[in-house]
Amino acid sequence: QVQLVESGGGLVQAGGSLRLSCAASGRTFSRHGRYVMGWFRQAPGQERGFVSSLTWSGSTTYYTDYTDSVKGRFTISRDNAKNTVYLQMNSLKPEDTAVYYCAADPKIYGARRAADFGSWGQGTQVTVSS
Repeated sequence: QVQLVESGGGLVQAGGSLRLSCAASGRTFSRHGRYVMGWFRQAPGQERGFVSSLTWSGSTTYYTDYTDSVKGRFTISRDNAKNTVYLQMNSLKPEDTAVYYCAADPKIYGARRAADFGSWGQGTQVTVSS
């Protein structure tokens, strides 16, 4: 299993920005493999929900996916040299407040359910004040 460590959460005012990072270790991402990493979030009393995912192989990004509520505001990207996936979050809203989790090893490509991902980070808190 890959180990995932998130960072970059914090407190920000509505309209502000944050960049989350997810550093992966314990696995070599070869140039020929196809990989998926994603971001989920969980607010108090709610289920863990899909935010975004990225599918890539080597230097080629095949597919990015976003839940409707973050389209146009959030951007997922990766740095292969650092084995890190990022989530740039702009125009943040109070409803974006949640613990954000990095995920990897989905059972299927295009997965959006938390149950379909096998590896998880510990989470990082994002709080957006109004």
